[in-house]
Amino acid sequence: MVARAVLSAWPWENLGTFKYLLYGPFIGKLLYSKFHEDAQTDTWCLHILILCALRGLIHQLWCSYSNMLFLTRNRRIQKQGVDFKQIDREWDWDNFILLQALIASVAFYIFPFLADIPVWNTRGVIAALILHIGVSEPLYYWVHRRFHGNYLFTSYHSLHHASTVTQSFTAGSATFLEHLILSAVVGIPVLGSSLMGFGSISMIYGYVLIFDFLRCLGHSNVEVVPHAIFHAFPFLKYLIYTPTYHSLHHTEMGTNFCLFMPLFDALGNTMNCKSWELHKKITSDTGKYGRVPDFVFLAHVVDVISALHVPFVFRSFGSLPFATRIFLLPLWPAAFVIMLLMWAWSKTFLVTFYNLRGRLHQTWAVPRFGFQYFLPFATEGINNQIEQAILRADRLGVKVISLAALNKNEALNGGGTLFVDKHPNLKVRVVHGNTLTAAVILHEIPQGVKEVFLTGATSKLGRAIALYLCQRKVRVLMLTLSTERFQKIQTEAPVEFQNYLVQVTKYQAAQNCKTWIVGKWITPRQQNWAPSGAHFHQFVVPPILPFRRDCTYGDLAAIKLPEDVQGLGSCEYTMERGVVHACHAGGVVHLLEGWTHHEVGALDVDRIDVVWKAALKHGLKPVNEAMEQNPQ
Repeated sequence: MVARAVLSAWPWENLGTFKYLLYGPFIGKLLYSKFHEDAQTDTWCLHILILCALRGLIHQLWCSYSNMLFLTRNRRIQKQGVDFKQIDREWDWDNFILLQALIASVAFYIFPFLADIPVWNTRGVIAALILHIGVSEPLYYWVHRRFHGNYLFTSYHSLHHASTVTQSFTAGSATFLEHLILSAVVGIPVLGSSLMGFGSISMIYGYVLIFDFLRCLGHSNVEVVPHAIFHAFPFLKYLIYTPTYHSLHHTEMGTNFCLFMPLFDALGNTMNCKSWELHKKITSDTGKYGRVPDFVFLAHVVDVISALHVPFVFRSFGSLPFATRIFLLPLWPAAFVIMLLMWAWSKTFLVTFYNLRGRLHQTWAVPRFGFQYFLPFATEGINNQIEQAILRADRLGVKVISLAALNKNEALNGGGTLFVDKHPNLKVRVVHGNTLTAAVILHEIPQGVKEVFLTGATSKLGRAIALYLCQRKVRVLMLTLSTERFQKIQTEAPVEFQNYLVQVTKYQAAQNCKTWIVGKWITPRQQNWAPSGAHFHQFVVPPILPFRRDCTYGDLAAIKLPEDVQGLGSCEYTMERGVVHACHAGGVVHLLEGWTHHEVGALDVDRIDVVWKAALKHGLKPVNEAMEQNPQ
């Protein structure tokens, strides 16, 4: 085991989320002073807690803004995505806030007068500014350059520089020693002006929050400072850095060491000569679209609470499979209001992206929620949104656009047929991805199974699954009340296999069948008809509730992307990291194979094995492997 450098580890790094209990004494002391009349009111505890909350909020808002790709995609400096490794590495980005809260509490005990400083003192603001420029800036510059020496960089600073695509949380990602030094850099103007007798509450709040704001600005990877300012006032380029300026420090580490003022890089001859030209280029290109994606997955929102499962709300939460968490519930009203606003005004927008073998893959979201797809009066508007997204992709030069779940609903648009028929000259290939979805489900079924029970039996997927299985001499109990639709599917099967398709109208017919394929949502009561030990395969959105403890439940049909995927840092709904819905992966295979046909409407059963083999050839892997079951 390699020994870690002294003070490189955080004292509470093994506590996990329990580290937040260290804020407990602040809350306890505040409550004690509030409810005991003989105790002196400790307002400084309240100020520390408020300041910590505001600092966290500043970092979160900057991170949210950086990940709003529909606003920032043309302003991004480094074009790569933030992957799971970086997100995990920066998970405890807020350690420094806790550290500086503890240091502040010690300062209040050593210097009791800090608890009685006024709300405002103009001289304190001036003193803090002088101390920042005269002490903090040169101190940070000097120390920062030292940390780029071989030993200090390898043992400490390399953690921070492991992130070349910076975001606000990157600012907090550093070792314990580095943040001890940074605490001194922050503390000198605050404590120094207070010791001079000029301290004030406003100065402390203002300095600390502006300090954090500028740190987040520099690490945002989004250029928000207009070049025109430096053109009009050239001297400003030495007084304030830009996101581009600091981004160059992360890509070309021997330059641009300053805290906020490039003046010190100019004095130390470490200013990157490309800083201002690159800044001008990025700000000049903001009106251009940028790189055109090769592939687009056209998704939609499932429900109000899952709408929060996106990187621009909580990056860390979006990097994990979706599950309803208690901390989301207070946000539900705001999410509901946003849903109404999106319904009224929003258009399809960019959510996430990743790169695969030199190709750019993006996920766009139709601003509609699951329940809206079942409202008759909303159908036309939803189809208009999907159609406009397809036409936009066609204009841009996108090669393949894949439709998610409800966006290809048969009753809505015939599995995408509506758009292809209406626009026969589309260059973009429209893909519903159901062929690979069917392949995934079929390859989950164990060898030796002789009978399955199928709900949603007359849907596109249900039809394909039934026809595929019957030709392999598997008896398919097709649940449907429509004899006409059943017979239509039955006649598609070769004559010698038609007797393997059996129409059933009640769930009771499957009470001895241990393999259920669920394509239509079923209630816990309906699940009760399955025998003990049954397994529920499913292709229904949302997934059915895992009600039976004596049965097993498969996830939605999913595929793991190839290992060489780059910049992927968000999970697709309930999928695990690096896993996408099969309909998403179907579009990826379509792109990788270079197929030129549309995949819309009814499934071609003969292509199920073709698509499956193509997926495996390109390194896409099945997630839900076939379970080892005894043959029925």
